Amino acid sequence: MTVGIGVVGAGLMGSRRARSAAREPHCQLRVVADILEPRAQELAQELGCRSVTDWRDVVADPGVDAIAVSTVNASLAPITIAALAEGKHVLCEKPLGRNRLEATAMATAAARHRRILKVGFTLRFHRAIRQARAICERGDLGPLFYIRAVYGHGGRPGYTAEWRGSREQSGGGELLDQGVHLLDLSRWFLGDFTQVFGSLGRWFWETGEVEDNAFVVLGTPHGQIASLHASWTQWRNRFLFEVTGRDGFVTVEGLGGSYGVETLTIGRRRPESGPPAEDTVRFDGPDPSWDDDWADFIDAIVSGGHPAVTGDDGVAVMGLVDAIYEGSSAVRTLGSIPQA
Repeated sequence: MTVGIGVVGAGLMGSRRARSAAREPHCQLRVVADILEPRAQELAQELGCRSVTDWRDVVADPGVDAIAVSTVNASLAPITIAALAEGKHVLCEKPLGRNRLEATAMATAAARHRRILKVGFTLRFHRAIRQARAICERGDLGPLFYIRAVYGHGGRPGYTAEWRGSREQSGGGELLDQGVHLLDLSRWFLGDFTQVFGSLGRWFWETGEVEDNAFVVLGTPHGQIASLHASWTQWRNRFLFEVTGRDGFVTVEGLGGSYGVETLTIGRRRPESGPPAEDTVRFDGPDPSWDDDWADFIDAIVSGGHPAVTGDDGVAVMGLVDAIYEGSSAVRTLGSIPQA
C-alpha cells in the first residue's frame, strides 16, 4: 500500500515531516504548502513534489491520503478539521490547537469521519525516553513516586516578534510551546492527573501577552506527583526528565544537538540505601525520533490500527493546559519582582 502525503507548512517542523515522508517506503510525497511561496518551492524541489501556497489545494487533492499539519497554532484546528472531513488522515503538530475546545473539535471530527488523528508529541520516540518507559513498565523501579522535569531554551534575537509572542496566534506561551511535551510524557508514565497547580511568569521576554516560564505541579489519584518547569529563560538549552520509584530511578538528559548528547541513567536503590548503583547509556549519532514518529503514523494507516499518540491524548493534555491557565491568577512580570 502506498500512502499519498501532503504537508501543510514548510517551516522547520513541516520540513522534518516532509523529509520523513520522503524516506518512508510506504509513502509518496505529493505536495507541500506554505504561505511563503519560495519556502514551499524550495522544499518541493528538494524532495521532488509539487508546491502550492493554499492549504485547501492539499486538502482537495484526491491523491493525498494523509496530511501533516505543521502551521502556527491558530491554524491547526481549521486545517485539521477540513482535512479529516475530506477523508484524510492527519498528523497534527503539537499542541492540538490553542485550547481544549479546539482539540475536542479535532478529535470529534476524526471519530465522525473515521480517520486517524495523531498528535506530534515526538519526544515519546526518543530512544532514551522509550527505554525509560520500558523500564518503568517492567516494574524495575517498583511503584512510581514522582517525576521531575525541565525543558527550556533561551530564545533568540527578535523572538517576541515571532508568532509565538502573540496569544491570538499561539494560544499561550512556553507552557504551550514546550510545556505540552512534559505534560504528555508525565501522563504517559503516570497516567491521568486529578490535581493541577501552575504558576506562570513573564520575566524577560517582553511579549506583553504570554508567559516565558511555566511551573506546574500535577497529582494523580494515587498520590504520585509530577513537578515540571518549561522555560524560555533557560539560557543554555536543557532537557531533563527523571522518574523515581521505590526501587530506583531513571533520568533522561539531553535530546541531541544543542540540548547535548541524549543519555539514560538507571539508578538502583541498594538494600542498605545510600548512594545507588548507576549505569548510564549514551545515544550518540543521528536522532531517529522524527522518522520513528512518522513510521508510527503510517503503520497505523496501513494496518488500520491506532497510533501511539492519539487525538484523545492531545485533548487530555489541552485539558491540563486550560486548567493551568485558568488556575493561574496572574502572570507574574519582572516589574513585580524585587531587584537586587
